[in-house]
Amino acid sequence: MRALALAGLLALAGPAAAQLVQDRPVITLAGARTITDAAQAEAEKRGLKVTIVVVDTGGVPVALRRMDGATQASPDIATGKAQTSARLGNATALFEQRLQKEGQLRYLTFPGAMVATEGGLPVRANGSIVGAVGVSGATSQEDGLIAAAGVAAFEAGLAAKK
Repeated sequence: MRALALAGLLALAGPAAAQLVQDRPVITLAGARTITDAAQAEAEKRGLKVTIVVVDTGGVPVALRRMDGATQASPDIATGKAQTSARLGNATALFEQRLQKEGQLRYLTFPGAMVATEGGLPVRANGSIVGAVGVSGATSQEDGLIAAAGVAAFEAGLAAKK
């Protein structure tokens, strides 16, 4: 009798159970290296010393590269930028712009790491966010350009594999 009841419950739960788990793409170490390599090359081209951090979709670091001469605070700031971008799915420059507008101070009270300054970008593959990159050590605008170079290299690598 118990076996029959259990079988009935499993039959009813079958379709619902398939909805309990979702497959999500996530950046690999190889993908993170592509980003950090390109971002470092861009920083060197500009004569800048920065830290580059790539995180997965949950904000967990996959790669951290601190260039010789980068400030000691830059790893924490770059990580915060990457985590903010990964968790909220937008460039951190967007939040910086919103903070500058009246009535947008709510971002300062965001729980957890929230860095609302340019230099954090989401990384997408096939329309899904797979991680994010954060750069710190130069001006906000330069950090953003360096992060963009890393994302562009990642996107080029994806396109080449198609």
